[in-house]
Amino acid sequence: MTFLFNLLVLVILAVALYVWVQLPWFVVLALVVVFAAWMALTRRGRQAASVTGVGVSTLKQRLGSSSVVVIGIAGVVGVLVALLAMGEGYAETLQKTGSTDTAIVMRGGSAAEVSSVLNHDSIVVIEQAPGVARDKQNKPIVSGEIVVAANLPVNDGTPGDEGSVQVRGVGEQAWALRPNAKIVAGRMFQPGMRELVVGQGAQRQFVGLQPGHEVKLGTQTWNVVGVFASGDAYDSEIWGDANVIADTYRRGSSRTSVFAKLTDAKALDTFKAALASDPRLQVDVDTTLNYFSKQSEGMSKVMRIMGITVGSIMAIGAIFGALNTMFAAVAARAREIATLRAIGFRGVPVVVAVMLETMMLALLGGVVGGLLAWLIFNGWTASTLAAGTTGQLAFTFRVTPSLLWEGLKWALAIGFVGGLFPALRAARLPVTTALREL
Repeated sequence: MTFLFNLLVLVILAVALYVWVQLPWFVVLALVVVFAAWMALTRRGRQAASVTGVGVSTLKQRLGSSSVVVIGIAGVVGVLVALLAMGEGYAETLQKTGSTDTAIVMRGGSAAEVSSVLNHDSIVVIEQAPGVARDKQNKPIVSGEIVVAANLPVNDGTPGDEGSVQVRGVGEQAWALRPNAKIVAGRMFQPGMRELVVGQGAQRQFVGLQPGHEVKLGTQTWNVVGVFASGDAYDSEIWGDANVIADTYRRGSSRTSVFAKLTDAKALDTFKAALASDPRLQVDVDTTLNYFSKQSEGMSKVMRIMGITVGSIMAIGAIFGALNTMFAAVAARAREIATLRAIGFRGVPVVVAVMLETMMLALLGGVVGGLLAWLIFNGWTASTLAAGTTGQLAFTFRVTPSLLWEGLKWALAIGFVGGLFPALRAARLPVTTALREL
C-alpha cells in the first residue's frame, strides 16, 4: 500500500507540475484568490492559517537551514533567467531586423545569403519587376548586395585573437531600404573607394574600427570613415561599396542577394508571382522581417534548451536542499504537530501549513534570483556566431517580465516538490508515534 500511495503521489506531482508550467498569470492569480478565500472562510482553512503562523514564527530559530532553501532557489532562478535572457536578446535582435514592405531575393533553395549567388542579368530582371517602389528620380529602390567574411582582432582578446565579422557590400539605395540605419560618427563611404562604415556593435567587438583608422580586408587596405547605428542585426556588420568589395573578393558582377523596397506590404504577392513566373529566374522571395526572424529560431531554441537543462540540474539540488530543511523542520515540530492533531486538527491543515512555509521560502528565493538576474544581466552585451551569416552577431541580454514570471514559477515548483513529502509525513505520522519520538 505504501508503494502504491507513493506512486500515486509521484503521478499526481508530475501532472501538477506540467499543469503549473502551462498556467498563465491570471489563472494563477485566480487560484491565489480562491485559496485565500478558503483560508479565510472555512474552518480547516483557518486552522491551516494558524499552524502556518506558528511555523513562520519559528523561522528565526531555523535561519541557517531556511537560508539554504532561499539561496539555493535564488541560484536556480538567477541562472535560469540569465540563460533565457540571452536567447531572448538574440531573438529580439534578429526579429526586429527588416520590415514587411522590404523583400529579399536569393537564389532558389538558399537558406541564407551566404549560400546564395545571383548573376548580373538576374539582378536587372528583379529590379524591373512589378511591386518595386521607386524614388523621386523614378529609380527602383533596389540594392544588389554581397556578404563576405573577414577576420579582425577582437577587443579585450589576447594578441593574435581574431573574430569573424560580416562585411556587406551595398548599393546606393541601401540606406533607403533601411531607414533606421543612420550615420552617428564620421561620414558615409564614397562609391568606388575602399572606404567602410561600421556598425556600433562591430565597433565594440573589434579593434581599429574607429573613423580614421585603416583595416585590411582580403588583400587590400581600407579606410574606416564612419560609424552607423541601426539598433538591429546590421549593427554587427561592416558596410562598403558593393562593386569594390566584389572586386576585392573576385566575385565579379554577381551578388548574394537583392533587397527591394515594395510599394507596400501587400505588393509582396505581386512581386513574388512575377519573379516566379519569369523563366529566366530561379529565386526565393521573402520579406526581410520574416527572413531574419527565421534565422533566429534555431539558435534561440538551442539557448532555451541549454537554459532549461542547466536550470533543471540545479533545481534537483535545490529540491534536495528544501527536502532536508523541511524534513528537519517537521521532525523538530513533531510534538507540536502531534498535539495539534490530538486536539482535533485534521491532516489537511498540517499539509497546507508545511507547504505554505516552503512555498514562501521558495517565493523569496525566486524574487531574489530574478532581481539579481535583472540587475546583473539586463542590457549586458554579448556576441555569438549568428546562424545564416559569416560573422558575429552582437546582442544584449533581455530580462523581460515574462522571463521573471517564468523564474518565479520555477521557484514555486521547486518549493512545492520540496515541501510536499515532508508535509505528507507530518500528516500521516501517527500521533502516538510522534509523541514517543521525542
